[in-house]
Amino acid sequence: MMIAITGTPGTGKTRLAEELGARGYFVLDINEHIRNKGLLEEKDEDRDTYCVDVDSLDLSLDEYRSNGTVLIEGHIAHCVECDLIIVLRCAPEVLAERLRERGYAEPKVIENVQAEILDVILCEASEADVPVCELISSDESTRSIADKVEDIIKGNTDKYGPGNVDWTEELEKWF
Repeated sequence: MMIAITGTPGTGKTRLAEELGARGYFVLDINEHIRNKGLLEEKDEDRDTYCVDVDSLDLSLDEYRSNGTVLIEGHIAHCVECDLIIVLRCAPEVLAERLRERGYAEPKVIENVQAEILDVILCEASEADVPVCELISSDESTRSIADKVEDIIKGNTDKYGPGNVDWTEELEKWF
């Protein structure tokens, strides 16, 4: 079973992946995988990011598909073929602070916060024909979120269905 852990940059994917790895799960950092496999394409200078051929990325993951439960972590993890998608969400103010602490330029902070408010990752994930779960990371510990992921892995997905997060009250502040 391949499970994507995705979300806007800064929502807590990497910390969650570290916690799940410490619990014995095989977690693949999709960004590291992309670099190791030479899948980075040209840089989009305006957006300060690199392009990735998602079809090539998906093919490169075939070696993991028969390894039991594999968690793939990264903000484009939902773009590859998987069995389940978990989208981490974060309150806009908390997200902005996390990104600023990482040294993101203000235009990049705003772009990512706007993407979070508009549910961009969730909408993209919902286009896949697999179950999608949504977890809020802004007011819970990584350990607590990892407990919920384990609950989801056990098949208890109903209480984590998408549609429970609404940041639209933040629209005027960020747009």
